[in-house]
Order: sequence, then C-alpha cells, then structure tokens
Amino acid sequence: MNEILIILKFISIVFGGILAGFIGSLTGLGGGTVLVPLLSIFYGVPIVFATGASLISTIATSAGSASAYTKEKIANIKIGVGLEVATTIGAVVGSLLTVYLDHHALTWLIYIIFGVVLLGSLIPAVKRGQSELPPHTRPDWTTRVFELSGKYHDARLKKDVSYNGIRWWLGEIIMFFAGTISGLLGIGSGALKVLGMDWAMNLPMKVTTTTSNFMIGITAATGSSIYWYSGYIQIFIAAATAIGVVIGAYFGAKALVKITNKDIRWIFLAILSFLGVEMIIRGFVTDSIFILVPLIQFLISIMVAVIFISVLYVHNQRKVKSVETL
Repeated sequence: MNEILIILKFISIVFGGILAGFIGSLTGLGGGTVLVPLLSIFYGVPIVFATGASLISTIATSAGSASAYTKEKIANIKIGVGLEVATTIGAVVGSLLTVYLDHHALTWLIYIIFGVVLLGSLIPAVKRGQSELPPHTRPDWTTRVFELSGKYHDARLKKDVSYNGIRWWLGEIIMFFAGTISGLLGIGSGALKVLGMDWAMNLPMKVTTTTSNFMIGITAATGSSIYWYSGYIQIFIAAATAIGVVIGAYFGAKALVKITNKDIRWIFLAILSFLGVEMIIRGFVTDSIFILVPLIQFLISIMVAVIFISVLYVHNQRKVKSVETL
C-alpha cells in the first residue's frame, strides 16, 4: 500500500512539473516561479527543499527548451553568453550580501523592494505590448562592437524577423541586478533577464524568452551545486520534477513558435504580476507584520495579480482602439 502511495505521489509531482516546465519554457522564467509555491503549498515540501528541486528543474527546463530554440535559431547564444557574465558576478555579490542581511534581519526588505520593482516594470512592458515586434531602432555603438544583430524565422508571422539589440551596457547592469537578486533570494533571475533584454535592449519577445531559457540553466547549475553540497536536494522530489519539466518544456517550446510575441508578452506579464505581489506579501510575512497560512498567501497573490493585470490589459486595449480610430 505504501509503495502505491509513493508511486501516486511521484506521478502527481511529475504532473506539477509538466505545468511548471510548460510555463517556464514559454516565458523564459524557468520552472521555479510555479514549482516552488506548488511544492511547498500543495505537497508540503519545506521551502529549502522546494527551492533545491526548483534549481534542478530549471536546469531541466533550460536543457529541454534551449535545444529546441537553438535548432529553430530563435535563441541568440552569443548575446546570452555575454550577458550571463554579469549575472554570474551579481550572483556572487548577492550570495555575500545574504550573510549580512540575514544577520541584520533585513531579508524581508529585499522581498518588498524586489516585488515593487517587478510591478513597476509592468508599466513600460505593457506599453511595448501594443505592437507585435519591437520598434525599429538604429544600431548603436554596442550593436556593432558586441554583434547584437540577428535574424530568425517566425512561424506564426510566416516571415523572417531581423532585429538590432541596443544599449548593451544597460542590459549588463540589469543582468548584474538579476544575478544579485538571485543570489540573495534564490529567485527572480529569469524575470529580470527577460525584462532586461526586452525593455533595455529592444529584442523581440521570442528572442528574449528563448535566450533567457538558455541563460537560466547556467545560473541554476551554479546554485544547485551549493544546495547539493548542503544536502538540500532530495532525489525523489528532484527526479519527479525534472521528468515533469522536461516534458512540459518540450511542449512549451512547441507552443512558443506557434503563438505571437504579444501573446507571450501578456502571459509573461500575468506571471510577473503574480510574482511581484507574492514577493511583497512574503516580505511582510517574513518580518511577521502579517501572519498568513501559505495557501492563503498564495490565493491572495493570485487574486490581486489577476485584478492588477486585468486593469492593465483593459486600459491597453482601450488605448489601442483609440489609436486605431484616429
């Protein structure tokens, strides 16, 4: 009987991993955004072990989707490798800051600041959501020096899309910040990477999410080795989630090439709004300002995020219609 229950639990975690892998592959966030709350709330896994399994799943998501995106020639590996240097340096700085903040009980403040930054970043991202492709920009000096131009075939639009990445220096700054946040909290790297390439460097959303999927695997590999050494990775949970996210990432990669950049952007923004609200609430809970059961915290985050993104979407649609009538 116990063996049957163990098998059923393994299968249920695999299905949870499939959902996480699909969303992570589609948005470039990795599976952790979905997987950590899923494991900790619905499966009762301690947060530290959920985070360890999340890092393994992120590597699996990256491996499962990056290969497909590379084959389709959507992900820009050259840009990804260049930006990952800043992320890695930031992760080291973040890890060092963790000790100081933990000793001074200031981790809750980082959660709140990070959540506010994510929610604030929705505004410029929504404005960019009015068009299928980013506005055409002239190459700047970084475009030429770091070879930020590229081209991919968009199966949904049925045409080749050329683009010029700009403001490499701003992208590197955001990647450093992404790495620092990742080192501090073990989360958020994928979200800021997508925002950095989308908003700062003016790359198409499909290029942004696919390149992010490639990058997060490298970042997660570094973090997972530390978790493994510390004994925070359980083989049973990690194996189940890894199997699930590989399957989910495969289908996510297939779905991405068939939908529009605008659709991907709104899916990303919806998840980003949830993550921002979740971080703010977690900050207050960590500082014991509020005491919430994890499930209630999760449900409140979803409800507030749905209201927030719905208001932005309706406002954006009205603005688009008013422009079309002119």
